[in-house]
Amino acid sequence: MASSSSSAGSSYDIPWVEKYRPSKVADIVGNEDAVSRLQVIATQGNLPNLILSGPPGIGKTTSILALAHELLGPSYKDGVLELNASDERGIDVVRNKIKMFAQMKLTLPPGRHKIVILDEADSMTSGAQQALRRTMEIYSQTTRFALACNTSSKVIEPIQSRCALVRFSRLSDQEILGRLMVVVEAEKVPYVPEGLEAIIFTADGDMRQALNNLQATYSGFRFVNQENVFKVCDQPHPLHVKNMVRQVLEGKFDDACSGLKQLYDLGYSPTDIITTLFRIIKNYDMAEYLKLEFMKETGFAHMRICDGVGSYLQMCGLLAKLALVRDTAKAV
Repeated sequence: MASSSSSAGSSYDIPWVEKYRPSKVADIVGNEDAVSRLQVIATQGNLPNLILSGPPGIGKTTSILALAHELLGPSYKDGVLELNASDERGIDVVRNKIKMFAQMKLTLPPGRHKIVILDEADSMTSGAQQALRRTMEIYSQTTRFALACNTSSKVIEPIQSRCALVRFSRLSDQEILGRLMVVVEAEKVPYVPEGLEAIIFTADGDMRQALNNLQATYSGFRFVNQENVFKVCDQPHPLHVKNMVRQVLEGKFDDACSGLKQLYDLGYSPTDIITTLFRIIKNYDMAEYLKLEFMKETGFAHMRICDGVGSYLQMCGLLAKLALVRDTAKAV
C-alpha cells in the first residue's frame, strides 16, 4: 500500500477512497448513532445478524469491514466471507459457497463468530433470499450475517426479522469537509475554499463521491477551484442555474429560457439540470410560499422527466410554471 509520504508518482497506485478508508469503527465519519451501536458490538463482541441500510457512499461497507477487523483481529482473513452484487448471487451461491463457509471448522477467539458480508443485499434474487434465511437459522451458532443495502424494504421480511437494522443517512457538509481537509493536507493538494465547497455541493452527502471528485480534480488540473471541480464532475454550474431562478423571479422569462438553452446545448441531461435546480431553489432566499410552490412544480417536472419525457420543451414548461407562480404571488 502506498504510504502518504511516498513520492508523488506512487500516491496514484491506490484510489484515495481506499487509501483513507477507516480501519476502526471509531474513525468512521458521521452517523454517530449507528456508529456508536457498532462500537458497542466491537467492544462486547456480541454480534447479531445485521442489516445496514442507507444511500450509497456513506460508510455502510466500511463500517462492517472495520467491525469485522476489530472482532476477529488476525483471524479476519479466514473468518470473513465477503460477497458483492457484482458476484453471482443466485440461489446456488447461497446453497454452495455460503453454506460451505458456514460449515467450515475454524478456531476463533472465544465468543466470536464467522462473518458473512453481503454487499448490495437488496439486489439478491427472491429465491436466494429465501435460501439465505434458512441458512441463517441453521448456522446461527457459528456464523453471523451482515447485509448492506440501499433500501431495506427490498430484503424479504423473514430476513429483516432475524436482523438488527442499522440505518445510515447522508453525511452533513461539515462532516465531509472535515474528512476532505485531512486528505488535502496529507496529499498536499493546492486548493481554494470555493473549490472544496464545490466538491461538497457535487457530492450531496456521499463521502465516496467527494473523495473521488477531489482526486479526479487534483490529478486532472493540479488545483482544486470551483471551475475545475465542475469541469471534472460535469454537473451544471450552480451559479448558472441560480441566475435562471433569479431571472424568473425578476420577470425576465426570455433570459431564463436562453440560460436553460445554453445548459441544454452543452449536453447536460434534464435530470442533472433539474436536480441542481431543486437544490438551488431549496437554498434560495425567497418568500416561503414562493419557495414551496417552486419546489412543488420542480417535483412534478422531475417526475415527468423520470417517466422519460426529458425534452427541452418540458424544461421550458417548468420555467413558465415558475414564472406564473411568481406573477400570481405578485398579484396577491
